[in-house]
Amino acid sequence: MTEFYHLAIASDWEYDQDFIQILEHSACENGLRTYIIWPSNLDETIRNIEEENISFSFFYDRASDTSLEFLKLQNLMVDRNIPVLDKWQNLKWAADKAIMHTEFIEAGINTPHTVLIPPFKSEETIYLSEEMLSPLGNPFIVKPANTIGGGKGVIKETRTPEDILQARQTFPSERYLLQKKIVPIEKNGRRFWFRGFYTCGLVQAAWWDDMTHLYDLITEEEVEEYNFHTLFRVIEKIAQVCKVNFFSTEIALDKDGGFTAIDYVNEVCDMRLKSRHFDGVPDEVVKKVANRIIAFVKEELSGPASYPSQEGRS
Repeated sequence: MTEFYHLAIASDWEYDQDFIQILEHSACENGLRTYIIWPSNLDETIRNIEEENISFSFFYDRASDTSLEFLKLQNLMVDRNIPVLDKWQNLKWAADKAIMHTEFIEAGINTPHTVLIPPFKSEETIYLSEEMLSPLGNPFIVKPANTIGGGKGVIKETRTPEDILQARQTFPSERYLLQKKIVPIEKNGRRFWFRGFYTCGLVQAAWWDDMTHLYDLITEEEVEEYNFHTLFRVIEKIAQVCKVNFFSTEIALDKDGGFTAIDYVNEVCDMRLKSRHFDGVPDEVVKKVANRIIAFVKEELSGPASYPSQEGRS
């Protein structure tokens, strides 16, 4: 007899446990059965799916981007017409900073002045004229177009062509972006740098200090005082461009007074709780993310329901 679950959730990261517990609690409150897949039970789960001992209605994959052995699991789900919150191919496309840079410009989203350069593996020597480098300022930022997150390979104090050459050799198969360093407005002890979260239509944002990596909630008073409605609209436009259901993005209010997308699409969000980790995401934000994912799954499984597309902006 086949064991049935509404939602399968896959993760390869031990720090996902709190987030997954919140997802499970929300699912239970909404009458949905969940099944969690870790590396320890991945092979067993794949075997049970193939032998039809277990079945699912929806799949949320937080593992395939960093553990390719989970791709077989996602492919099994797709072969059985089980909806996936965000497919691996879609996430990889959205995670490519070079692609997103071009897409953002076409969509009218502000980005730092950027020069795209080819992989070191394909062109070891490239010519960068003074005319190309001058608009970047000094120092400027060098970052790979498409690697695992966490700032890997990003050089924030690049000054010379030699620095660029050295940076390109870190990930020689990748394209690189040379970007102008954005300096945010500072008021009342705040650097106006933000982490935006988009979750299946729900838009949230929090203060995120790019120097300390610490979060803080945005208050309703701050939304009105600083007209952060514009910030929310930028996040919505990014969602329209990248076509990912759940992602985060970094946005700064620069000294020219415009909201600028800095780190375009972080396709698998770090959902560690601030109450448990000094640099974690505010608990209120994480809970709203989890509740919205579960509401979205319920909508997908039962047809359109009366869940608001956006709620509780914070």
